Amino acid sequence: MAEYSKKGYLYSNFKIFHLSDSNLGEIDFHYHDFHKVLIHLSGNTSYSIEGQTFDLQPNDIVFVNAGEVHKPIFHDGTLYERIIIYISRDFLAEYSHVDNDLSYCFRNAMENNSHVLRLHVFKNSKVAASVSKLVNNLGLDAYANELLMQVLFLEFMVELNRAAISDEVEYISTNYAGSKINSIIQYINENLSDDLSVDFLSERFFLSRYYLMHTFKEETGYTVGNYISMKRLSMAQSLIDSGIPITAASEQAGFSTYSTFLRVYKKTYGTSPRKKAESQASLSF
Repeated sequence: MAEYSKKGYLYSNFKIFHLSDSNLGEIDFHYHDFHKVLIHLSGNTSYSIEGQTFDLQPNDIVFVNAGEVHKPIFHDGTLYERIIIYISRDFLAEYSHVDNDLSYCFRNAMENNSHVLRLHVFKNSKVAASVSKLVNNLGLDAYANELLMQVLFLEFMVELNRAAISDEVEYISTNYAGSKINSIIQYINENLSDDLSVDFLSERFFLSRYYLMHTFKEETGYTVGNYISMKRLSMAQSLIDSGIPITAASEQAGFSTYSTFLRVYKKTYGTSPRKKAESQASLSF
């Protein structure tokens, strides 16, 4: 059975990396408990997210929501340079009010059935300027640099959202548009608490059981069952983080029994949900 893993941990509002690599080979599908913005600088690269694959151009901005399974696809060994920004779910939720909704850029991408934003002119944009200031101050041993980075990060998020609501951008379509698997993925994500057995899905979408299982794995890299389990776990964790009791969260996320939820949770996080919550609480002091 195909496996995919959760990668990375985030104990702050954001984290930024400027990375360059060559000949990385094949990267496995994975997901995070936080949101991710990737600015693609160079490389003959596509990005696969939730069954959709996008061919990237320099300065494309990629949005990956927490819990979304994704991976880069390298078409050759040329230099792959990118800026990656991890953003905590709690931070984005805190700044999701009407007058300063910094989550708009993520939501608008989803509403456009895309994960990739392309600015018509990136080089001289305010988004590029804010990114440059973030990167230039990354890791500096200077007075109040951590505070400055927080200010610069907020500036970047404001400029990114201003760009998203302007007419100077376009959302890129997947190069595999029209696949029925995309419709199935959307249905799964909108109905996680319902019956999502392979038999049910194959009947609802008028596909044979074999064809559904084979095509889903072929187009996404993971099995139907693994995908549903991961999405339910991500939903349960989000509910727990919002204050919902652990048992109720597992039920609302669609787990048939608490023991099933606990087994999947421990396999993914290496600990119980209660111990993980206690560990996170201790880090806040």
